[in-house]
Amino acid sequence: MESIKSTALEPTPRELAHLSLLQRMMRLLPVYGLPILTVALIILFSILLPTTFPTMLNLRSVLGDKSIICVLALAAMVPMMAGRMDLTVGYGIVMWHVLAISLQTQYGFNWIAAVLVVLALGALLGLINGLLVEIAQIDSFIATLGTGTVLYALALWHTGGRQVIGALPPEFTNIYATNIFGLPVAAFYVLAISIVLWVVADYLPIGRMLYAIGANQRAASLNGIRTRRFVIGAFVTSGVLGAFAGIVLAAKLRIGQASVGLEFLLPALVGAFLGSTTIKPGRVNVWGTVIGVSILAVGISGIQQFGGAFYVEPLFNGMTLLVAIGIAGYSQRRRAIGRAKPPQKIGT
Repeated sequence: MESIKSTALEPTPRELAHLSLLQRMMRLLPVYGLPILTVALIILFSILLPTTFPTMLNLRSVLGDKSIICVLALAAMVPMMAGRMDLTVGYGIVMWHVLAISLQTQYGFNWIAAVLVVLALGALLGLINGLLVEIAQIDSFIATLGTGTVLYALALWHTGGRQVIGALPPEFTNIYATNIFGLPVAAFYVLAISIVLWVVADYLPIGRMLYAIGANQRAASLNGIRTRRFVIGAFVTSGVLGAFAGIVLAAKLRIGQASVGLEFLLPALVGAFLGSTTIKPGRVNVWGTVIGVSILAVGISGIQQFGGAFYVEPLFNGMTLLVAIGIAGYSQRRRAIGRAKPPQKIGT
């Protein structure tokens, strides 16, 4: 089977060795352009907003607010590795944060049991999505849109359109409220999840299998990969991560309401799509996804501190999504052209 790594757009050391300095910079620009742009935005906003942007208060605010989105973006990234979409990351968090609170305040569950139940239900949702996509052969976009909408309707039915309020134990609220080294613990959740997914995606066979399925499922199947098992597993992983994000959101808000959650869907997808345009252009990857969410966080924070209107954030997210999809499509075409070219002989 052709190595997935051989079809990526990141340049190899052998390729770079024969290029001039300017050519190397241009070749590396698609790989590191987004991280460079993120750093440039941080410097720019720090110069223009010296009293509010480069502060520990703003850093804690950005990390606390965007960590949940980053977890959802990583959840969406896992099925994308296999060429699938999972829209329930945005719809599911509505149900999960409501359920995490109502299980404790209305049904008498202790906080540990409530967390375990929500995580188990997240895995069940992922299993259902995987079965619909692989066994029922429903397009992943349609399948997850359907299950997500049903889940949102269940959240509305469960709450009756009202807020779920009650006394929550401090052990549960500390899931979000705790600080480590002065930074929100949610940022360390993102770091831990990112490291685990990075190791799995880049260094373990399961990651190579998922990338192979995403590149060409039929070819992967012919080469002995049990594609259904891996795709279903990807959806289950996504479901668990989405449920975990819902738990963190519940610990943050301390109230449950069905009107909260859907606004996380678009930025999570934007972050995942942006992740396919950097670090390893042409395919989704962990650190690219983290950087994609980071540039959204930096851009929105700076614009809001300039006095941006309430509609600036969804406008920024939507425009960035269009740009990300365009760049991702260009990268995919570059990959296709690269495969079509015959290998050059050394010395010719």
